[in-house]
Amino acid sequence: MLKIFGTARPDHPMADPRAARRILDELPAQDPKAAEELAHWHESVAAAEGFKPEQRFQLLALIDDAAQPRLRKLAREYLVPGRRSSFEEAQMWGRIHDYWRNAGQAYAHCIESVLKGGDIGKAALPLLVVRALRSLTQQIKWLHLRYGPADPAVWGLLNRVYAFAELRGIAEARIEFLKAAMFTASSPNSLLPAEMELAERFIGELAPRFAIANTPAPELPYWTDLGQAMAPVRTARPPGQSVGLRWFGPGAAPAQLESVASSTQRGGGGDAGMALEVMRHLALCWAPEPPGRKDLRHNVKTRLTVAHGFDGVLDALGGGNSLDFEMRAAESWVVENVSAGGFGALVPQMKNDWLRVGTLLALQPDGGDNWVVGMVRRVARMPQQEARVGIQTLSKAPAVWTFDLRGIGQQNGIVLQEGAEPAIVLPAGVYTRGINLEAERGGRQHVYMPQGIAQRGEDYEIVRFREMIRES
Repeated sequence: MLKIFGTARPDHPMADPRAARRILDELPAQDPKAAEELAHWHESVAAAEGFKPEQRFQLLALIDDAAQPRLRKLAREYLVPGRRSSFEEAQMWGRIHDYWRNAGQAYAHCIESVLKGGDIGKAALPLLVVRALRSLTQQIKWLHLRYGPADPAVWGLLNRVYAFAELRGIAEARIEFLKAAMFTASSPNSLLPAEMELAERFIGELAPRFAIANTPAPELPYWTDLGQAMAPVRTARPPGQSVGLRWFGPGAAPAQLESVASSTQRGGGGDAGMALEVMRHLALCWAPEPPGRKDLRHNVKTRLTVAHGFDGVLDALGGGNSLDFEMRAAESWVVENVSAGGFGALVPQMKNDWLRVGTLLALQPDGGDNWVVGMVRRVARMPQQEARVGIQTLSKAPAVWTFDLRGIGQQNGIVLQEGAEPAIVLPAGVYTRGINLEAERGGRQHVYMPQGIAQRGEDYEIVRFREMIRES
């Protein structure tokens, strides 16, 4: 809107900084919908005409600052397993992802205006670039948290922002870019959401030790092209010639990671197990040579009936209480490759949001009568509601046994392997340290003394035992 007297002012509710602060202060602190409104304000300020680049950036930063405590609260709630419906979980994820998408695009719009000759001030430019890279990095991370397909457009934007930062000599951008690049290069689709969050934290702490260069080197196993809309890849094949090529790698980070892992192992604690697993995962991904497959894979094409979750697996093995005798809840997947250690499968249609790393599965090949128990180790969502899944075989001959637990009563469990040190799958929360399982079979009393938890999932625990047999 053009004033009759004085200078022009944008026709926007946030054109006056005092009005902008009042609007943001009036947003409810505890309402998760506030994140949606803040995302819309990013979009609105980015699209409005009449703002000078510096004024637009100041408003976007004001909106961003108001959003951060709300986003942290939403993220904590999302990452804590709870009794949420698929709709509620998708809604939480959508609010966080959409915020970062709108914020990243708004900051990138500011940078575009600077490229076209707009002035934002020497001191503000590094802050703008860092906020843009952080927002785009968070958008990429939240796509991984849903095991979603990588969006090349997001990487195209992030690569262009970093190329601009290099051109302007903004040193602060290097670490932010490497956080995104190394997170994506570290196979996050093989981690649980909580493990991804922990991996991001480690990467953030180690980022100053990462390395990036314009020329290839043995210690820089990954590359990207800043002129392309592409995610980073490992140097399995040499890229073509391009001025935008950048090679990067963990640099001095592995030594620091090993030191942290040693300290964590000595200190122990409740979360030490997950932290150590994540650090081992990162160390494996950052090794000079890519981790090789333990078992040779063979390409096959066959159908696979799949039941999921502890109760679903128990039903498939004949030990559940479900009335779904015809296995209507089971799904049909396509096996693409098989090895001694597992399967690679295509999920033709993602019907629900239950599919994630760590999910327990019962699998029956088409035409077979035996069930195999496995666990999802890798998920990659594809377009058209498809997904590719890596499955680790846990047992080719699982058995359902009924156990007696002191103070709890009888409980069905899935014996993955019999012998002196069996592994048994129990519902989450049933296992208590120091409490034995007992079962009578064939006139003998089997006593299972717990040795520790080998694997945890949302609805199950795999516990290692030592078996003792005595005559009844």
